[in-house]
Amino acid sequence: MELNYIKSSAAQIYDEFLQNADKRTGTWLFMSSPFPQGLIIVAYVYFVTSLGPRIMENRKAFDLKGVLIVYNFSVVALSLYMCYEFVMSGWGTGYSFRCDLVDYESPQGVRMAATCWLYYFSKFIEMLDTVFFVLRKKNSQVTFLHVYHHSIMPFTWWFGVKFSAGGMGTFHALLNCIVHVIMYSYYGLTALGPNYQKYLWWKKYLTSIQLIQFVMVTSHISQYFFIKDCPYQFPIFIYIIGSYGLIFLFLFLNFWYHAYTKGKRLPKVLQNQSWAHHSNGVMNGNANHDKDE
Repeated sequence: MELNYIKSSAAQIYDEFLQNADKRTGTWLFMSSPFPQGLIIVAYVYFVTSLGPRIMENRKAFDLKGVLIVYNFSVVALSLYMCYEFVMSGWGTGYSFRCDLVDYESPQGVRMAATCWLYYFSKFIEMLDTVFFVLRKKNSQVTFLHVYHHSIMPFTWWFGVKFSAGGMGTFHALLNCIVHVIMYSYYGLTALGPNYQKYLWWKKYLTSIQLIQFVMVTSHISQYFFIKDCPYQFPIFIYIIGSYGLIFLFLFLNFWYHAYTKGKRLPKVLQNQSWAHHSNGVMNGNANHDKDE
């Protein structure tokens, strides 16, 4: 009797929770419920932290050079496309870069929602970063922060697409796509081999680009607290984005300070002129941009 009551109450709470959801995205892939993505995330974490390393323990590391070249430049192409769509569906066609609300009505608003979903789905594609580490037996690069980042991004973005697909909460996604173009271009060129090292002179600017990204994300989203009467529909996402930007900004500044300002050398595994490794445009717990060599 009590169990039935609990089930009934939980179902009622879940139904009330979904009442405020964006009706446009309800039938899109993975958007009807958070549980399918939850299973994918759990399977991802289990594979890269437990099952995968055990399978590879007594096996030779895979040579994935060709796969990595195709993968990295495919992510570059996808990121370029998403940049274009974010610009054409709002950030270059009417958004003020201040209190921009979610547009639930116009065709342009639908285009923005579709772009948000594609960005969300791309987070599952980028989980391959870690899978490739495991298959190549680069387990030292599968850090807690790396796995946490790849897990939390699709999880939080499901709620963004489900309730708030557009408006000022998508600025960080636009910046992230721009950074992805740069980062994965570097990874792709690195995967091509030593003959292309001469084209990677801009490697030293990668960390600076990341720092600029976090400063811009934090500054933009912080406007909400200083704009009088900003009726953004879901303020909870403002707090989530602001917290995320600040956390990674401080982590980055800490890395910069200890590795460069104080002149401390990085651990051996993070050397080779390495800078902080940020798969997906956000620091993920590694400091090695040479992941594909």
